[in-house]
Amino acid sequence: MSDDKADGAGTGDAAAAGMAGGGAADQAQRRFQTLPMSILAQYIKDFSFENPGAPGSLRGQTNPKVGIEVSVTSRPVGEAVFEVVLSLRADGKDGETTVFLVELSYAGVISLQGVPAEHVQPILMIEGPRLLFPFARAIIASATRDGGYPPLMLNPIDFVSLYRRQANDQAAQASDQMAAAEPAGTA
Repeated sequence: MSDDKADGAGTGDAAAAGMAGGGAADQAQRRFQTLPMSILAQYIKDFSFENPGAPGSLRGQTNPKVGIEVSVTSRPVGEAVFEVVLSLRADGKDGETTVFLVELSYAGVISLQGVPAEHVQPILMIEGPRLLFPFARAIIASATRDGGYPPLMLNPIDFVSLYRRQANDQAAQASDQMAAAEPAGTA
């Protein structure tokens, strides 16, 4: 009986300490529970793999030079719910000849709760694609492997830099449009 009481008291003490913020695991769990973002769904929105030179391009097994293009878009689909689309395009070339082309638009439906308006776009355009990327990477690797080439393993992408570049491009474009809209000779 005393053993049961000692075990129970120890458990109670640990629970009380955890409730008081003492345990690292409890703090991590509280942080996890308060995340303002959740992925409600993820899916292939559009996908294409082209192998224009097959089977001839497969015989030589040259090591094609691969070019990668990345873009991210987002749009609202409900109250505090958004679709984020990560678009990847990879083309493998042997000289001027395209040996494969893979295009993927991989999307996620993301819910944001309690996020200030000024933080919505950065979260969607940085954290959204960061979470979607591993799945898109696996799809592209499988497609190139199934197309007869070594799996194309995309390197991690710096979505912060991509977001900043897109924001700078949009600001420059808006500035150019404003300058073009001003009547000539007003200064």
